[in-house]
Amino acid sequence: MVPARPRVLFVTDLAYQAKGRRYCDEDIFLSSRLRDAFTVALCHPLDAAGLMDAFDAVIVRNSGPVLHYQEEYDAFREQALARGTRVYNPLNGRGDMAGKQYLLDLTAAGYPVIPTVDRPEDLHLLPRAAQYVVKPKAGADSIGLTFAPADRLAGLAYGDILVQPRIDFRYEVSFYYVDDTFQYALHAPDPARRWELEPYEPTGADLAFARKFIGWNTLDHGIQRVDACRTPEGGLLLVELEDLNPYLSLDLLPEQARDTFAAGLTASLRRFLEG
Repeated sequence: MVPARPRVLFVTDLAYQAKGRRYCDEDIFLSSRLRDAFTVALCHPLDAAGLMDAFDAVIVRNSGPVLHYQEEYDAFREQALARGTRVYNPLNGRGDMAGKQYLLDLTAAGYPVIPTVDRPEDLHLLPRAAQYVVKPKAGADSIGLTFAPADRLAGLAYGDILVQPRIDFRYEVSFYYVDDTFQYALHAPDPARRWELEPYEPTGADLAFARKFIGWNTLDHGIQRVDACRTPEGGLLLVELEDLNPYLSLDLLPEQARDTFAAGLTASLRRFLEG
């Protein structure tokens, strides 16, 4: 039975530095709002495994790319699954939580995603481009991302990398969800300035696009961010499906929108605990 005031371990790295983003401000705001309904304690991601047994749920938020502490994160996941610990987002996400395999799966299934391959024998499946993006399967925040011309692709060390055409997109846009409910959208008008975001009013077609990936991920609870790019032809292609600890850019929202998001998160976490 869930207590009237459940205990929630809020995992965050308040000291993490990210270019163009203040992770700490976002998590201070969210944890303060969750405290209205839950007993909340904050901890560093490296301490989560040792503390989680004393709480009714663990919520993983802005803790930076887990590849900086992959071994410890893997141990946390293993222990949480073995103990039946309630982790939010749930650990069965199929997006970035599970690595970049989803880009290959979605490409093979014909979803509107930037075409992605991981084997030299599949390079012919990619559209022709002046340059190609080469990134590690375990990458995050553009860590390890490089560019290569077509004549260098065959000589790459495959196994742990992905290859995509470099898209000459008009802008990037992100759609933010709690559970399967759309919350808001933001876009970066300048492709060279990813985190200089502005409010974006999505069309029905935009939301139908984003909803395809929310449905594909099959997460019953949690925060998700669908990142896409607008092609010169006007369509959208998926860039990333972030379901581990997506940064939300809440500081760019009007106060009422921030309050609405916090209320939606609180209600979702309550449902998650009662489920």
